[in-house]
Amino acid sequence: MAHYGKSIHLLQYHDYFSGLKYIEDADTIGNDGYFELHTQTKLTKPVFLKIGNLAGKLYIKPDYVYGVTFPGIPDAMDYRSEGEVSVDIGIIGADSTELNARVIDFSDQYNAIFMGKKAEFLSRAKIIKRIDSLTLICQKRYKNSKEPYFKSYVAYSLAALNVNVGRGFDFMMSNYIRNKPIDYQHYEYADFFNACFKGYLTNLASMKPGRTLYNIINVQASYPQLNAFAKSSKYLQNDTLRELVIIRNLWDFYYSSEFVPDAVATILGQIQNATTIEEHRQITTNMLLHMNRMRVGDEAPDFYARTRSGTAVAMNQFKKQWIYLNFFSVSNPGSLREMSKIAEVKKKFGDKVVFISVCVDDSLKTYREYLLKNPKYDWNIWYYKADNVTKTAKDAYQVVGKEAYYLINNFGNLAQSPALSPSQGIEYKLGQLFKPKRSGRKTGIR
Repeated sequence: MAHYGKSIHLLQYHDYFSGLKYIEDADTIGNDGYFELHTQTKLTKPVFLKIGNLAGKLYIKPDYVYGVTFPGIPDAMDYRSEGEVSVDIGIIGADSTELNARVIDFSDQYNAIFMGKKAEFLSRAKIIKRIDSLTLICQKRYKNSKEPYFKSYVAYSLAALNVNVGRGFDFMMSNYIRNKPIDYQHYEYADFFNACFKGYLTNLASMKPGRTLYNIINVQASYPQLNAFAKSSKYLQNDTLRELVIIRNLWDFYYSSEFVPDAVATILGQIQNATTIEEHRQITTNMLLHMNRMRVGDEAPDFYARTRSGTAVAMNQFKKQWIYLNFFSVSNPGSLREMSKIAEVKKKFGDKVVFISVCVDDSLKTYREYLLKNPKYDWNIWYYKADNVTKTAKDAYQVVGKEAYYLINNFGNLAQSPALSPSQGIEYKLGQLFKPKRSGRKTGIR
């Protein structure tokens, strides 16, 4: 399928630990298929080229000009409503030693090991054995590679595989972290690091009775206390490593219903002011700027989404009405439990509040199957992306995880951001908002 006349965007990361992206450049594809995008870099890094919901990763090096081709998708494939679709960017004139070609070659070796012709169940032991086999293959195959970025690419791609199979912290620390520098400028390193330490502080709290992580964050909102708590781990004795693990866990906590977002932001602000590590200051700055774009009182971003019937709909059609907006995923049991509770809240406040739930799963099929299984859910349950719409609902509300909640007032402003989920007490807040007025009092969120 040709892309003539469509917009193509070049995106890159603010930093690899928050995972926040921004648009660097854009162009319109000409009738001859030509487009031109510009960026400058002092380091080898990945960028993303995106046309609609088609996205391809391209590794670029300093002082290079790349001639690339963006693949078309057969017209028979209904990709437009299936979330983001990954494609392979073609590079004109590249040989087998070029970085992007090497990355594809590594992917081929992975597929040969894990995606063989014979379908079979793989136990954890078998998966570990295959990872070790892939490691040996890569050591032999790429031993003459002179590309530093690619060597790290292979090492940390293998490291991420070991994390996913649960190889254990002693193994991960001794092979990839202990006595090794933190590579802030390498995407695959950060991807491995984020996976390795995901949920680390929560797990640490579960092993230390009496050391209440939730009190430190939600009540005390104290970085010194959180730092002391994290230091109780034998793996986090290095000050720099410990601070980065705390930052990354706080980023996840901000989108968790178990933590108070304002308290998390407060601690990130304390780290931003106190840290002596410039990379940590930049990461926390990026996170705080992202959080502050959705402040209470700001105008609620509008978006187009797909309805049950497949038509595009704008949230602004409910302007001048109160809106309870939530994002959910069929793959996330926690957000699904909240959906059943939203049904109960709607019974009480459905005449005063518009309820909108947006599915963030990449698969449109998953969304449709969920609707069929829950016919009694009679409010606005939409799919996050409408056909021919570039900015999705996820983009508009900067949804990073698999659930989020917002309360929007009848003036179109954010009244709670993030809002309480049903299990956190949004029903009580709505009861306070819509209870009969008393003389001399103003109705509002308190």
